[in-house]
Amino acid sequence: MAKGTDETPEAVEKWFKKLPYKKEKVTKLRVFLHEKGNGNGINQTAYVVAQSNISSTSNSSFGFVSMIDDILREGAEPDSPIVGRAQGLMGSCSLEETTLIMSFTFVFTTGKYNGSSISILGRNPLPNEYRELPIVGGSGVFRLARGVITTRTIMFNVTSLYIIAEYELLVFHY
Repeated sequence: MAKGTDETPEAVEKWFKKLPYKKEKVTKLRVFLHEKGNGNGINQTAYVVAQSNISSTSNSSFGFVSMIDDILREGAEPDSPIVGRAQGLMGSCSLEETTLIMSFTFVFTTGKYNGSSISILGRNPLPNEYRELPIVGGSGVFRLARGVITTRTIMFNVTSLYIIAEYELLVFHY
């Protein structure tokens, strides 16, 4: 449950009835996603759960699907404070370039957004320096969220599959 937010059905209904009188807010956030995909289970945060018969031979790894439970941090440094998790799934969706279709949720676990979440669903073409993903919803403080995320890869280690990505969020919510 989001800090200070009653999520019972009655409370949510009461909140919705007051919605016409609420003012829309804009929140700008920056978080850094830290993902480790090849740790042989040690501190690993992403696991391939399915793949097609061409995933291992395709230049784009087409057809693989992974589940993620990545760490969200305040900064790009591996010891930067943790602010939450990025949980969901992603899959390679292009035969021609390394592009992911991503459905995941940022779950905040500290600070004023503790217990709130932001849901993301979109296409992430990794060869582009900057990519844009839509915010399609949220909970807690971010109830009825919509907006956009701009992301870029800060670091990618091919051997360990350790990835650090910066996510700039522009969130409209009530």
